[in-house]
Amino acid sequence: MRTIWDIIKAPVITEKALVAKEEAQGGRQLLTFRVDRRATKPEIKEAVERIFGVKVEKVRTINCRGKVTRRGRFEGRRPAWKKAYVTLKAGEKPVDYGEMV
Repeated sequence: MRTIWDIIKAPVITEKALVAKEEAQGGRQLLTFRVDRRATKPEIKEAVERIFGVKVEKVRTINCRGKVTRRGRFEGRRPAWKKAYVTLKAGEKPVDYGEMV
C-alpha cells in the first residue's frame, strides 16, 4: 500500500506556480505538486489534506512528457511525470511548503 509520501513527491517551485500560489482568487489558494504517475485525484486530495491539515476543493492533473535530451550523437528521454494543481477551499489558512512534516 502506498503512503501519502509515495503519492506527493515534491512541490513544483517555478515562477508560474509561485505566482499562482500567491494570487488567491476568491480566497482560494492554488498549490502545485509533482505526484506519482499512478496517483488518482481522490488519493492526491486525501494526501494534501492529511499533510497540511486543510480542506481541498478540487484537484486537476496533467501528465507531462519527458524532454528529449542529447549528449553528442546519443539521444535519450527524461522520464515522464505527473503534475497536480490543488485548489484549497475559500478561507483556508495559507500553506507554506516548509510545513510538510
